[in-house]
Amino acid sequence: MAEGKSGATSEEQEILSALKVHYAEKVLPMWRAAGFNVELGLAYEAVSSQTTEPLAPTRYRAMACARQLFVFALAGKLDHAKLLFNSLKIRFQDKEHGGWFFSVDARGHTGERKKDLYTHAFIVFAAAEYARLSGNKEALQIVDETSDLILERFSVAGGAPGLLNAVMSADFSEAIEGAAQNPLMHLTEAWLAARAASGDTRYDERLDVLIRAVAGHFTHEATGCILELPEGTEGNRIEPGHQFEWYFLAYGSAHTAFDAAGMRASLARAFDFACRHGVDPVTAGVCAAVDESGQVLDPTQRIWAQTEFLRALATHVSSDVKAHLPQVASRFKTRFLHDRGWFECLTADGVVSRSDMPSTTPYHLATALLAMP
Repeated sequence: MAEGKSGATSEEQEILSALKVHYAEKVLPMWRAAGFNVELGLAYEAVSSQTTEPLAPTRYRAMACARQLFVFALAGKLDHAKLLFNSLKIRFQDKEHGGWFFSVDARGHTGERKKDLYTHAFIVFAAAEYARLSGNKEALQIVDETSDLILERFSVAGGAPGLLNAVMSADFSEAIEGAAQNPLMHLTEAWLAARAASGDTRYDERLDVLIRAVAGHFTHEATGCILELPEGTEGNRIEPGHQFEWYFLAYGSAHTAFDAAGMRASLARAFDFACRHGVDPVTAGVCAAVDESGQVLDPTQRIWAQTEFLRALATHVSSDVKAHLPQVASRFKTRFLHDRGWFECLTADGVVSRSDMPSTTPYHLATALLAMP
């Protein structure tokens, strides 16, 4: 059988190409048409999986706007990216206390005023990628200013260096939620993007401190997995999708901070644990959560976890493991994609358990496709 680029067979390339065509022809256009609120300059939070018509909005989140900014910048649609960048500044910047509001209401007025690290991380990430792809200097300024604010206002009082609170009050005077792995993971992603966009070595130093903090406080020693909450927290859990996401960040970036913290070695074990306990061997569906022994806590299969499995496979250091990518991609296409877009959540038996298509999901599709050959 003929081989294409990266040694893949023509059949394998056809599967991967089909995913890219589906994204370019089905997914991306809907967020410039029915999925976009022209009046507010923001993507609707979600559209119907049956009709692609927007669902009645109750709010618009800054994080969702940032993800859409990234998606369109990456696609080379810089006119739409610029519109989203301007909307992000106009709608979500807090001129009084600094930082970024969590959301605006359905009319575009200020809604939830809390300061969310996950949101701030995505604004850094999207602005960095937009700056890299467009040359926009104001976006780079936002990257630096928001990163400085994160270190100043989210730090855990009396905590270890690099530990950051997940949620602060509107004026940053009170911590509402303590440290959690997910915002720290996306801040890692954001600072990797900031380093690439700016060339500023301060981001190497910040990554070193941040990754050491995650390694020291969230690593489950027995499995190498990154826990959702600091080790020892009651009711903790492991999300297989996040193991794949961390694996990609560590091995895809090859940043020295991961080696210095010992995370590349532990994440290799985490990848194996997640495959063994979190991936259905028949469908290749990734479950939402398992406990520290590998018992399934939440069998829901969310599309974002499937995309993280794909990009972890695409970047895996073992050619034998990487060879599973076309088969997993084919199962993903059959199970999660349809002519109008995608299924957001399925049960283990393949029943649709969430029927809308959120505006945040194209980010996951785009990053997975970017990692593929």
